[in-house]
Amino acid sequence: MNKKFAAALSGGAVLMLVLSGCGDDGANKTDEWAKKVCDKWQPELKKIEGANTDIKRVATESSKPEDVQKTDAGAFQTMSESYKAMGGALTGAGVPPVKDGDATQKAAVKGFEDTSKGYADLKTKMDALDPKDQGKFAEGLKGIASGLDQTTQGGKAALEKLKSGGLDKAMNAQKGCQVAAAPEPSKS
Repeated sequence: MNKKFAAALSGGAVLMLVLSGCGDDGANKTDEWAKKVCDKWQPELKKIEGANTDIKRVATESSKPEDVQKTDAGAFQTMSESYKAMGGALTGAGVPPVKDGDATQKAAVKGFEDTSKGYADLKTKMDALDPKDQGKFAEGLKGIASGLDQTTQGGKAALEKLKSGGLDKAMNAQKGCQVAAAPEPSKS
């Protein structure tokens, strides 16, 4: 059960780590905008990656329910704060210098805010579980795991909006937006 939970979570958490594509579009203004965003994103991406690693660790070890609850709730809080900060970085960088830049920015910020709220809701649900009743705790984990896909939809939509807005190449050229993708955990 815990391995499936970790697998479901890692798919969502890692989504933020890569905008597909690479290269340089040569537009200085777009590159400057992307640098502002990616420099702010780098520490947040590392926090998300660390939180995901913690969740996988307690899910694959023989951890006590109390440890799983504490670790997962803390990870969800970190992810919530990081996605919110990533949306804030988009706002702080100003309107991207691309066609429909204002709409692209607003849609992407909303996506990150939705994901932030989703992780905050998952933290609340995790905190509410009773680790002393292992049966109910396991059922609660299943419910939380099933909510992960919906939680990550905002972040996925945000990345798609940035990509469709033509910002993926400029962002991928920035070191701050480059994070090594983690291997998928086994789903056993």
